[in-house]
Amino acid sequence: MEPNNPYGPQEEPKIEEPIVKKREPKKEKKRGVAGYFFSALAGVLVGALLVWFLVPSVVTNLPADNATNAGTKTEQFSVDITTDVTSAVEKASAAVVGVSNIQSVTNFWSQSQSEQEAGTGSGVIYKKENGKAYVITNHHVINNAQAVEVTLVDGTKVEAKLVGSDVWTDLAVLEIDDTGVDTVIEFGDSDALKQGESVIAIGNPLGLEFYGSVTTGVVSGKDRAVPTDINGDGIEDWQAEVLQTDAAINPGNSGGALINLAGQLVGINSMKISQATVEGMGLAIPVNSAIPIIEDLEANGKVNRPSMGITLLDVTNVPAFHQRETLKLPPEVTTGVVVDQVIENTPAALGGMKAYDVIVEMDGQKVENTIELRKHLYNEKEIGDELKVKVYRQGKLVELTITLKETDTL
Repeated sequence: MEPNNPYGPQEEPKIEEPIVKKREPKKEKKRGVAGYFFSALAGVLVGALLVWFLVPSVVTNLPADNATNAGTKTEQFSVDITTDVTSAVEKASAAVVGVSNIQSVTNFWSQSQSEQEAGTGSGVIYKKENGKAYVITNHHVINNAQAVEVTLVDGTKVEAKLVGSDVWTDLAVLEIDDTGVDTVIEFGDSDALKQGESVIAIGNPLGLEFYGSVTTGVVSGKDRAVPTDINGDGIEDWQAEVLQTDAAINPGNSGGALINLAGQLVGINSMKISQATVEGMGLAIPVNSAIPIIEDLEANGKVNRPSMGITLLDVTNVPAFHQRETLKLPPEVTTGVVVDQVIENTPAALGGMKAYDVIVEMDGQKVENTIELRKHLYNEKEIGDELKVKVYRQGKLVELTITLKETDTL
């Protein structure tokens, strides 16, 4: 039973449950293509504004030599550089010419003949006289030519007359009209050259396409004696007297100029006496040896040489055993010239010279090699002169007197 309530029965209070509203998930708003476009555009504009404000301040802080402007013209500077080499070449190069060997050629089918260039080389103008100019070149450049043509520095081609040539020294002299010839080479002194002295070769290597090419080097050696095959039979029959240089001398340079730094001619380049298998060794005929040949060729058309009628060999080329046992030379005799052969009925034979005699003195001057012998014979003596010779014969010193004549041997 429920207890009595003076206020009568009362209803129990109702407890209402709290109303809880369920939150529905938030729906994302969909962005259209236009929204992305405008966002991107806004980013670009902001970036552009930043660049606009920042770049000028950065550029002004860069080093001045790094700044480049589009369309700036490239600057060029002309500098006049003059050296000893350029001065020498400027003085001498116009005297160096091209020389063309013209020969007749027969057409096999028609049997008709025509003239064409058989080879080219170089030459040097060394004299102007009485309306004529004279050119020195190599004998082998003009050998067997029916006509010779000279190309001047301005490209003008003129006909040349052969004054004379010498197969033994490989030299020839040409004559041309002096019209258009303004430069003549100046002769130097090849005997005054020093090993290591700078020299310059000027010529036309590989033909007239490379007209007036210049190469430089030094004098590698003087008074070199190089065995040379004169007649092409494969037998060495001459000792060519040459200067050795490391200036490049190639086919076509033959007959060109070897000059010193004063622009003077000190040698005539000669590829004929070089060897194809040797690199860095150019050879030239010393001008002091060439001048007497030039004078003889001008005067006589050939070289009139006094001779003895012998073939020779340097003592230094003889093995030590044969120096002692065959030649019977005293120990103190280490140089001289061995008489290899005496030709019959020549001045040497008539003067009593014999094979294996060793020449050590001529006219009181010591002779150490064939070059010194040839210099004395050709530069100091004339045909008909007497020559006093001292020789060692089987260890004994013998004096001989030889009357010089002109023969085809030394």
